[in-house]
Amino acid sequence: MTELLRIEDLATHFFTNRGIVRAVEGVDLSMAKGEVLGVVGESGCGKTVLALSVMRLLPASTARIVRGTITFDGLSLLELPDEEMRKIRGSRISMIFQEPMTALNPVFRIGDQIMEAVHAHRKVSKKEARDMAVEMLTRVGFPAAEKRINDYPHQLSGGMRQRVMIAMALILEPELMIADEPTTALDVTIQAQIVSLLKDLQSSLGTSILFITHDLGVVCEIAERIAVMYAGEIVEMASTEELFSSPLHPYTLGLMESIPPDDLPSMRDARLRSIPGSVLLLSQEVKGCRFQERCSDKMSKCSHGRPLLCEKKPGHFVRCWKYE
Repeated sequence: MTELLRIEDLATHFFTNRGIVRAVEGVDLSMAKGEVLGVVGESGCGKTVLALSVMRLLPASTARIVRGTITFDGLSLLELPDEEMRKIRGSRISMIFQEPMTALNPVFRIGDQIMEAVHAHRKVSKKEARDMAVEMLTRVGFPAAEKRINDYPHQLSGGMRQRVMIAMALILEPELMIADEPTTALDVTIQAQIVSLLKDLQSSLGTSILFITHDLGVVCEIAERIAVMYAGEIVEMASTEELFSSPLHPYTLGLMESIPPDDLPSMRDARLRSIPGSVLLLSQEVKGCRFQERCSDKMSKCSHGRPLLCEKKPGHFVRCWKYE
């Protein structure tokens, strides 16, 4: 399959009064055109910073990409002038941000906010932009779109606001959509509807989706491959079927064992467990494996060297000294 996105040795650091926060540290991953890739990990592991690095929307006052490359359809995004990046952002790469109530401007009607995305990249009349907005809202299952396009965000439910965000992200039919926790804060029924909607839209439009979540139960329903992230690193990556049937990294196993069995069919007979210890502070500088203090399989070499992301099986990558 044709490669669309490639990230190599990406490191994004925040420079604060308390020291350097290594939010993303040496991430490597790639996506094919039309693929849905899930990125899973607990809160604070660097998933959103990874997405913002691709979009080049990091706060300039504190954050900096210190090394690595991001290549999108042959273009080096980190080398593009700001003006060229603005042309790509929204038209060829779009993003659904967390918490649609705060991502949407509360003082503008939803129709105007969707139309703004159209006017930023296309020379069309106001009527044409409005027609496009109504059509896209209808396509994402927004009820009575022609009438409710004039509503304000506070007049909508959480699920409807999320549909507005999806419509805004897809109205220009981008090649890549980054969905950052698109089902967070929604009830289970609405979560299922949003996941089903994204699958249908991806199938009809052919858009690649980078699906970021902390919910393994959700990501297994939509992603073809999954990358597991811990403390700024990718620790395991495989096809969804392979990852759930044969997880290798101790952190991946810990995540699966900490989920209620009914939420994850492959773990239905397993005992519910928790991962010991606490999450590594990203301001800490670690010589060896970042998971070592919480790992039951820790060896002496884990404290001295950082393991590489190696291919244990065809298409199944893991970062652990057990497999090197």
